[in-house]
Amino acid sequence: MRGRWARDLAMGVRFAFAGGREGWTRALLTAVGVGLGVALLLLTTAIPSALQARDERGNARTDITYSGEKLPKGKDTLLVADVDTKFHGEDIRGRVLEPEGPDAPTPPGVEKFPAVGEMLVSPALKRVLESDDGKLLRERLPDRIVGTIGHGGLIGSADLAFVRGGEGLAKHVDGSYVERIKQYGDPNPYSDPMDPVLVLLILVVLVALLMPVAVFIAAAVRFGGERRDRRLAALRLVGSDSRMTRRIAAGEALAGSLLGLVFGTAFFLMERQFAGSVEVFRLSVFPEDLNPSPALVLLVAVAVPAAAVLVTLLALRGVVIEPLGVVRTAKPARRRLWWRLLLPVGGLAMLAPMIGQGNDEEFNEYLVIGGVMLLLVGVTALLPWVVETVVARLGGGSVSWQLAVRRLQLSSGTAARLVNGVAVAVAGAIALQMLFSGTENAYTADTGFDVSKAQMEVSVAGDTELATAVERLRETEGVRQVIANHIGDLGDKRLDPERTSTVTVGDCAALREVADLPSCEDGDVFAVRGAEYDTDTPKLAVPGTKLYIDPSYEGDTRGKEVVWQVPEDIRQAESLKDLTGSERGGFLFTPKAAPEAALPALLGRAYIALDESVPDVREHVRNTAAALGPFVYPSDWSATKQSDRFASIRTGLFVGAVCVLVLIGASLLVSQLEQLRERKKLLSALVAFGTRRRTLSLSVLWQTAIPITLGLALASTVGLTLGAVLLKMTNTAIRVDWASLLSMTGAAAGVVLAVTLLSLPPLLRLMRPDGLRTE
Repeated sequence: MRGRWARDLAMGVRFAFAGGREGWTRALLTAVGVGLGVALLLLTTAIPSALQARDERGNARTDITYSGEKLPKGKDTLLVADVDTKFHGEDIRGRVLEPEGPDAPTPPGVEKFPAVGEMLVSPALKRVLESDDGKLLRERLPDRIVGTIGHGGLIGSADLAFVRGGEGLAKHVDGSYVERIKQYGDPNPYSDPMDPVLVLLILVVLVALLMPVAVFIAAAVRFGGERRDRRLAALRLVGSDSRMTRRIAAGEALAGSLLGLVFGTAFFLMERQFAGSVEVFRLSVFPEDLNPSPALVLLVAVAVPAAAVLVTLLALRGVVIEPLGVVRTAKPARRRLWWRLLLPVGGLAMLAPMIGQGNDEEFNEYLVIGGVMLLLVGVTALLPWVVETVVARLGGGSVSWQLAVRRLQLSSGTAARLVNGVAVAVAGAIALQMLFSGTENAYTADTGFDVSKAQMEVSVAGDTELATAVERLRETEGVRQVIANHIGDLGDKRLDPERTSTVTVGDCAALREVADLPSCEDGDVFAVRGAEYDTDTPKLAVPGTKLYIDPSYEGDTRGKEVVWQVPEDIRQAESLKDLTGSERGGFLFTPKAAPEAALPALLGRAYIALDESVPDVREHVRNTAAALGPFVYPSDWSATKQSDRFASIRTGLFVGAVCVLVLIGASLLVSQLEQLRERKKLLSALVAFGTRRRTLSLSVLWQTAIPITLGLALASTVGLTLGAVLLKMTNTAIRVDWASLLSMTGAAAGVVLAVTLLSLPPLLRLMRPDGLRTE
């Protein structure tokens, strides 16, 4: 039995490659369709390794760990300053390096420390600096470029990073922006367990993105099915039985799938090389990082040919191949609905026990994967029945409409196969968008920043005076207003105070943003009441009490505490929410009342209101900050902040959706060309009888538009149902994201329209009268 199977499959493989132009054409079409799917599968299996490589390189270049450990200066120590910046919304990693000895560790990707006035940049940053758009950034980074950072110091091909030489960093070592280190890399990286809802999101993203790929591969192995079956009738005529004929057909599909594995590998290698030169949703990788897991590659290599054989055998169960022809043109039996409904119902049954369990760390991921898969597979089972049922009731209209409807009535299954992948992709995307939109609030926090009054903040430390910074910032193009103050700590002891409070120094306008002042003149001092969690200020604000500004703590030997005595005329003020959204307590000093010696120990902050109509206004502010000194840090304000993990998963969805959308378009185009090729003689005959080419072109459009409309309607229904169930699993109120639903269906419709337009040139060529010629 095994020998018979092997012999028949081998004969089918031989027919595929030795059957003349007809056999080669079908094998190539199948190989291209399967290859596109295999390439995406290989890319998907390679993404985890690429992300792991990014994480490993990111950890290897970690320098400032905020550990609080204070190292003594030595021949093997290095001073590192964080001088990160942004340009047009892109993060740029920047470091100033000052080796303190010959054995100081060099950063990954760097062979030699740059001298003062020199810098090394990543290749991507070098391209930006040398471009016309990089003029403003070049003003901010004026050091001479003496080389580039190697791959070991970058997390991706589009990573923007620089390192430059520095001096005099020792006096600024504070463990936050400047740190002394002996080695690179964090030996104890923090690992936060994954939120169960985020795990659910990842599982659904993977299933929803990979299901359309499987559907496309299953459809690709059936390319040229009608012509193949007619050729198989000849085999019946020379003596093969029906089972042998089906095995030979499976062998032909096997040949196409094996060739598809070769094509898919080639496509993947091209994708991998291309991936190194692009950035998708701010995510980039190096080509060598895209290494699929050997086990997953083996799984793909075995599963795709096996699926090709299985799909072919299942497809031929409803086809009677006799010596004198194929009984396919007779009216087929009506498709039954009951078993098709079992798939989505079974999927819902698997997901039902998980309702309300999405936040439980013990939730069953296998039930989730199985339920989502059954629901999405249910789309592929229901769509042929929906298309057949609807087109059977369509009637008269224009000639192009009637041609399209009649063709769909004769081969509704083929039409459904063309759009099955699109429908599955849209259903999964709609469900995911609902899940993301529903859970977004749980992973989005209000920053509290008053963005109506300020849109940027500049922290001023080091040797830069706040007054100088404010003056320069006010002169910057696009800056409307600057509100500035100094902030620091105060305690009842020089070392390890038992009671602490805060100190804020600013003019009356700045202090009114912090507290409700009865009146204010330069020279006044206020004690703020009513601030949340501030219980020490009322006890410290007793006239005559001696307090210490910028007190020291255990292990801190600075000894620069400034003594201040609470004056008799200290005034009271009520706390308000400041620009950062917090209730500021403590003591408020106007400039004349503040001890002059205390100002260098306090951190200066400037809150900036921008004129957003000025082009690149934020870049102008960053340039001004960079010119003030290396420890002047600008930052953007936003009303909300989203979880990094949630944002990363959403980015992964967008990247995957782009890849699947490209696959949808390419596979549909190949499928459309294969359908037109099979109808070459029919099209030529219609033209010969006087049918206008415009009519035939419109009929092709209708043949695509009708199934895709039905498919999108079914996908929307299943997607909304799945999205609602997933939201119930996470105990989230059901809310339909209509904008996302319309955008997803619109994108799918746009892809189909583009494919139809691209297929028009070959359609016009196939309409030539010489298409009737035969040999």
